[in-house]
Amino acid sequence: MDNVLRVIGMYILLMIVLKIAGRRTLLEMTSFDFILLLIISEATQQALLGNDFSFTGAAVTIITLITMDIVFGRIKERFPKIEQFIDGSPLILVEYGRPLEKRMRKAGIGKDDILASARMNQGLERMDQIKFAILEKNGKIAIIPAEEQEP
Repeated sequence: MDNVLRVIGMYILLMIVLKIAGRRTLLEMTSFDFILLLIISEATQQALLGNDFSFTGAAVTIITLITMDIVFGRIKERFPKIEQFIDGSPLILVEYGRPLEKRMRKAGIGKDDILASARMNQGLERMDQIKFAILEKNGKIAIIPAEEQEP
């Protein structure tokens, strides 16, 4: 039972920490982010298993994690407000070529990030070529190009 409680606590803690870190953290990883992820995973493994390195201990941990994931999935299906809190909702960062600075700061996204996404996904080079830039729930930036003006 001790393993199960530790797993539940660690699962909830990691959800909260990743929520605070923001969607961008999950999307683009630098070398520092990758190293940090490795260290967190090792610390998490130690916290989950404690001194129990048995097959049974690992099995209980894995089953509890999968059960927690299923439970949270069902909770999110039944209660849309909880889903919005946990997963967030899409966030408009650029509107008709105008960056929404306050939202960008809140999301930890800079103009360079938006322009990089615009170049890679749409071949756009300037902010005024973007009708909307939207930070999706999965952390990706969706770009909707402005319509070309006829000369």
